[in-house]
Amino acid sequence: MVVSPVVLVSIIVPAFNEEVTIGKVLKMILEAKIPHPIEIIVVDDGSKDKTSEKARRFGVKLLRHPYNLGKGRALRTGMKFASGDIIVWQDADLEYFPCDIPKLIHSIIQGFTDVVYGSRFSGTNTQMRFSHFLGNKVLTRATRILFNCHLTDMETGYKVFKRKIFDQIEITSNGFEIEPEVTAKVLTAGFRIVEVPINYRFRRKGKAKIGWRDGVKSLLLLFKLRFRK
Repeated sequence: MVVSPVVLVSIIVPAFNEEVTIGKVLKMILEAKIPHPIEIIVVDDGSKDKTSEKARRFGVKLLRHPYNLGKGRALRTGMKFASGDIIVWQDADLEYFPCDIPKLIHSIIQGFTDVVYGSRFSGTNTQMRFSHFLGNKVLTRATRILFNCHLTDMETGYKVFKRKIFDQIEITSNGFEIEPEVTAKVLTAGFRIVEVPINYRFRRKGKAKIGWRDGVKSLLLLFKLRFRK
């Protein structure tokens, strides 16, 4: 019988005005039966509501930006203070289900890969807004062509990494373009991304914060990173 090594899993939750959902997400993480020690890092990205107050009740490591700096900056802040051997990115809007985390980290724990993405298009996908569906398909297709890979969901909010990845690549994005940046740099550095089917449900509460301008920025960044000298 193969015994999995004991590792610390850092789950980074960027949150901006998510008082309605943050408590439910954190509760779901704690109930997810993750077979390893975890630390939960909530990065309140300048919220004007009670996001921090509600997160604090769960005994998480709470970091706060004085004003809204963007999802990318929030994730970077979280990674700076993470202690784990494995880094998990977890959105705070209830679109993703923390019960999927154990299977997301499994391939890394077993040594099969260093990077895992949760694919919404090979799992259960409920009511994704058409504009988001189309934008993701365009960006994922561009990633596949530019970087010769076989991803089905580049823009997924569930990305999992061995910590050592960030010793070899530098992430600088502040906004939603962190998704294509980290993907492009991971692939360029020669790491293999394994996709795992996940469950997904389009948010029913609050307002989606990503728009078409973010999609354009992401597409341009993919080309820039592919053809940079």
